[in-house]
Amino acid sequence: MKFFENTVYARLFILITSFVVIGIVVWNISVFYEGVKQEEREKMRIWSSAQESINKAGEEQDLNLELEILNANNDIPMFIVDESNQFKEVNNIPENISNDSIKLRRYFESVKNQNQPIVIDLDKVGKQYLYYSDSTVLTKIKYYPFILLLIIFLLLGLIYLYYITAKNSEKNKLWAGMAKETAHQIGTPLSSLVGWMEILRSENVNPDYIKEIEKDIDRLRTITERFSKVGSKLTLESSSLNSVVEHSFNYLRDRSSKLIEFSVELPDKELTCKLNPVLLSWTIENLTKNAIDAMKGRGELSLLLFEDKNGFKIHIKDTGKGIPASKFKTIFQPGYSTKKRGWGLGLSLSKRIIEDYHHGKIRVLTSSAEKGTTFEIRLPKL
Repeated sequence: MKFFENTVYARLFILITSFVVIGIVVWNISVFYEGVKQEEREKMRIWSSAQESINKAGEEQDLNLELEILNANNDIPMFIVDESNQFKEVNNIPENISNDSIKLRRYFESVKNQNQPIVIDLDKVGKQYLYYSDSTVLTKIKYYPFILLLIIFLLLGLIYLYYITAKNSEKNKLWAGMAKETAHQIGTPLSSLVGWMEILRSENVNPDYIKEIEKDIDRLRTITERFSKVGSKLTLESSSLNSVVEHSFNYLRDRSSKLIEFSVELPDKELTCKLNPVLLSWTIENLTKNAIDAMKGRGELSLLLFEDKNGFKIHIKDTGKGIPASKFKTIFQPGYSTKKRGWGLGLSLSKRIIEDYHHGKIRVLTSSAEKGTTFEIRLPKL
């Protein structure tokens, strides 16, 4: 069973098998359809022969069999016309059509080319032509392959949807597990560092050194909290969007190259939104770091927060090298990165935070090599 352990071969086998089964079923239905069609033509041929026999019969000839044959046809629409295309007999046509000469003529034209007409040779009257349409049963059989294919594709679609859902669920569990484990692993040395801080204070170490170490410890606490939040079910709370955005942006501004010109434009009005400040701050930092990398440490970076009728929007714009339009969606996929040492998780994580946790949207709004890139975050109102 090693063959099935290879996912590619297994999928290819299932795909080929499915098409073979579909082909066999469709072929069998086609053969059955042609068989029924030939049977109906033979039935019409017998009907026309019975008509000829009645026309040629003498007064004393027993015509019970011929009449029984003529009366047996009650499901195949048929027209008998003379050589001038005038109707001589019409059978099994809906009343709403047969009672309207215009509709009847249109219906006849649509039926005319469905089957080769059968010639009825009436000695006294001349030749007449029997045109007939497919019966209701044959019409249904004709559409069975399409219905079957539709059902099969719907079934395959449901299987694929189930597969994708199960796969995403597995990824989400793995993602959450890794996040929780990361938070746990960071938490152990972090607790130890806090203890060492107390020892350093008792040793009368330079307070400036301790202050800087405390900043790093606080940063580690923030990182631990972020991973802990990602791996847990969140409860959003009403918070100041202005404060979260400004604090996150300013944090990186104070720690970035002085060759980058930062600008923040916030509304005068305080915007309140249901959010998780820790994770939203992480998203803004991810986008800001990407923008700094795209500009190679030199350029202009701006953040704009505003409100419109659809909700709140955050625009983060840089003057970097830009992103090709074909990559606008790809960059949010896990593992995609243009950096040699990048893991390709920053934007994927940002998308998860905004769309799954905050029920918003994140996208590349505009991008070009000349003007740089603008990312947009949309958050719903309360």
